[in-house]
Amino acid sequence: MEMVNITIDNKQIQVPSHYTVLEAAREANIEIPTLCFLKDINEIGACRMCVVEIKGARSLQAACVYPVSEGLVVNTQSPAVREARKVTLELILSNHDKKCLTCVRSENCELQSLAKKLNVKDMRFEGENVIRPLDDFSPSVVRDPNKCVLCRRCVSMCKNVQGIAAVETNERGFKTIVSPVFNKSLNDVPCAMCGQCINVCPVGALREKDDTDKVWDALANKDLHVIAQTAPAVRVALGEEFGMPIGTRVTGKMVAALKRLGFEKVFDTDTAADLTIMEEGTELLERIKNGGKLPLITSCSPGWIKFCEHFYPEFLDNLSSCKSPHEMFGAVLKSYYAEKMGIDPSKIFVVSIMPCTAKKYEAQRPELSSSGYPDVDVVLTTRELARMIKEAGIDFVNTADEQFDDPMGDASGAGVIFGATGGVMEAALRTVAEILEGKSIDNIEYTQVRGVEGIKEAEVVAGGVKLKAAVAHGLKNARTLLDRIKAGEAEYHFVEIMACPGGCVNGGGQPIQPSEVRSWIDLRAERAKAIYEEDRDLPIRKSHENPKVQMLYTEYFEKPGSHKAHELLHTHYVKREKYPVE
Repeated sequence: MEMVNITIDNKQIQVPSHYTVLEAAREANIEIPTLCFLKDINEIGACRMCVVEIKGARSLQAACVYPVSEGLVVNTQSPAVREARKVTLELILSNHDKKCLTCVRSENCELQSLAKKLNVKDMRFEGENVIRPLDDFSPSVVRDPNKCVLCRRCVSMCKNVQGIAAVETNERGFKTIVSPVFNKSLNDVPCAMCGQCINVCPVGALREKDDTDKVWDALANKDLHVIAQTAPAVRVALGEEFGMPIGTRVTGKMVAALKRLGFEKVFDTDTAADLTIMEEGTELLERIKNGGKLPLITSCSPGWIKFCEHFYPEFLDNLSSCKSPHEMFGAVLKSYYAEKMGIDPSKIFVVSIMPCTAKKYEAQRPELSSSGYPDVDVVLTTRELARMIKEAGIDFVNTADEQFDDPMGDASGAGVIFGATGGVMEAALRTVAEILEGKSIDNIEYTQVRGVEGIKEAEVVAGGVKLKAAVAHGLKNARTLLDRIKAGEAEYHFVEIMACPGGCVNGGGQPIQPSEVRSWIDLRAERAKAIYEEDRDLPIRKSHENPKVQMLYTEYFEKPGSHKAHELLHTHYVKREKYPVE
């Protein structure tokens, strides 16, 4: 690797020649403020917060895009630099909606943090505040253009990472706005509702639709039996909302907090993930045996499903008919569980705690009410649960661990790893390989489908059958993979696709980390480590060995793929209109 010698603030350092000044400064422990910058996603130098003085240059330069070179001399704190940054920030603030105390991002706002760091004490400039309408028609994502700082992070994420371009910069000059085409609502364009735009927004211009009041009302209703179910990715991220290190497992504390909030029962969605593997694995084997439509593509990610319905309707028959695990669990709770406990299913109120904003949209789909009632009544994100815990005054960090409730509490490690990209595939292979082999297999860690590479491939030979599999995460990677399959360039039996980069651990409803953290720490990898640790710590690591799942089939569904299983655990999809916003 070629190295160059540079000087930053009179400090001589040696850095790789491909670095920017921002990267070099970080290497030297010199902090340069940023706002629009997000490593590998939005590196455009638009906000001018990171300007520095370069010896020999006629003007201040944006550190996030200025390349280093041999002998470069940089000053990050000259009077001109400090004044330029401060004026830029004050101009941004001049026409910003300053309702900070009631903003969902208060105390976790990068604009707020910058104002504090740069010692902004008053407003020297009074800009014109144009009041634009709130876009809150989507069941998942709320867009508030009055708080937007035009950083374009959401635009880059949606276009360059997710390959959708549901939002873009429109108009020019002072009229510039980030919005869908023709200023439509997000609800009226092919937004996947994945929420990745929320995670990269530095302010409160994008947020999830808040459903906490619905849950508080349900908890206060004595006629309702209110149940919480929690996704695997929530337990490895929730702690971040309370100052705990990234990737801390808080499973027991989470369960305890939910019980303190007043939920009658707290169940683990991983149990339904095990159930999903039984149904999906059976579906895969039947398609292989009977010449069914291949590849079978997983259906656990509602953002991916909506994307497929809009952009790749020719693959709808390839989708597994299985509901996603939390919807499957909701159907079980309002049928089997209701009968077993003697509770009127109309009185059961199911709250899914998910890392995902798209699941809010999913819960409203009319196809997902096989028991005669919506399978899931409300979906809360990890962030919303954290807000409820804080509102209730619960000391989360010092809360003693508690266990998930019976009779649906136990899950396998295979169910846990659903939270990471490749996890559904690995969980399925653990079961399908054993069925094909006709015996127990000791080596169950299929590491070839793990990791954050955009597209991963694997071949597994079991029982004389060679299974070819592929995994994609992030919708742009999904496009690439599907286009290869369409063109006949790749052939698989089984494909896993997750809408969010890294899978559910990096879902649109997970705790938001600022650019100074997100740009340099791979949240996907850190949270996934905790997922795999929990898998290894569990006594049961294969879905088909979960006694609770075995009990469900013995007492209720008879066998995977049965008529009753199809009635309650499976669904269908629809072709949706495609708007010209690619």
